[in-house]
Amino acid sequence: MIHQYEEKLLTLIDQMVETASDDELFAGGYLRGHISLSAANCELEGEISIEAMNAKVETSMSEAQSELNPADQLIVKEMWQQLQQQAI
Repeated sequence: MIHQYEEKLLTLIDQMVETASDDELFAGGYLRGHISLSAANCELEGEISIEAMNAKVETSMSEAQSELNPADQLIVKEMWQQLQQQAI
């Protein structure tokens, strides 16, 4: 289930490449790493729920928050929320 959810999220990011703004491209690339890392961690820990994966992505982004300025943080968070809604 986690693998399918990860694939859906990454596919959504790939599909927006043709029409995305520079900010959206940046956010998609940034989120890709957090999504893949979180999916791998879920697999290692035997987590199978989408909620667990979403929580891991949130934690990963929160821990890396100092990498981004406040404006970029907002762009990434907004895209993450959109992806979650679209992936359901």
